[in-house]
Amino acid sequence: MNLKSWKLHPLSVSVIRLWLGVTWIYGGWNKATDSGFLNKASAHYIGAQLTGYLSNSPISFLLKHMIEHATIFGWIVMISEFGIGIATLTGVALSLAAIGGASMSLILWLSATWAVKPYFLGSDSVYFVMWVALFLSIRSIKSEKLIPKLTERREFIKLSTTGLLAIFGALLGARFQSSSASGANQTASGTVIAKLSKISVGQTLNFQTPDGNPAVLFRAKSGVYAYSRVCTHQGCIVEFVNQNSIFACPCHGAQFDPSQGGAAIQGPASQPLEKIKIRVNGDAIELV
Repeated sequence: MNLKSWKLHPLSVSVIRLWLGVTWIYGGWNKATDSGFLNKASAHYIGAQLTGYLSNSPISFLLKHMIEHATIFGWIVMISEFGIGIATLTGVALSLAAIGGASMSLILWLSATWAVKPYFLGSDSVYFVMWVALFLSIRSIKSEKLIPKLTERREFIKLSTTGLLAIFGALLGARFQSSSASGANQTASGTVIAKLSKISVGQTLNFQTPDGNPAVLFRAKSGVYAYSRVCTHQGCIVEFVNQNSIFACPCHGAQFDPSQGGAAIQGPASQPLEKIKIRVNGDAIELV
């Protein structure tokens, strides 16, 4: 740890630096220990989260590309949070860490909390300003180079060690994951989803199975059906289109027909949506 970097900053800046470093490491740990973060069948899946931001985010065009490779993007985010947090606390490439933290906060602000009104109720805008303030403080002291020279043995070792610690943190977190997603194909028999009388023919109702899987009910003239909302192409979350009475994937345009057993009627998906077993018990729609 570069203790000198702590002595160079006033106490107010050190407090911000400590808070940001610990928070970013906790953010990485929280994702690493979440068994649903990289699980396509989970409502917590990174791809599902990104899909939920599309309708309100001004950078939806960028999010669509992230969704295409959501699992890889999830790993990058998780490891980056560990790396930025560790670098912020240890003083390794502190300027770059501040830039990285500001960039992540800005993206989150423009996606996850863009719809929060008024804006100051969303934390990402505040974190963005904190990272910018930290960066300006670092540059005003000029205690380090903006971009470390990797040709210098000491700098290379410090950066490599930080990267390895970040990867180790992500892998270690996986060992402490909760078991909530381990039963991705299990459901609690008898769980009431909705009342039949509340759903008209042609209507849908989004719900989550007990294991966290995003799902949907669809009532047709022939009966009531339930499907997973996870697209069988690359795991994006499908949405119901009232005009055509189909499910459409916002990422690559795949379409599914709920009246035909969730069959894929337009590529690139070729497999139907996963069926979820349900039954009608009086006026109650229950999981089987």
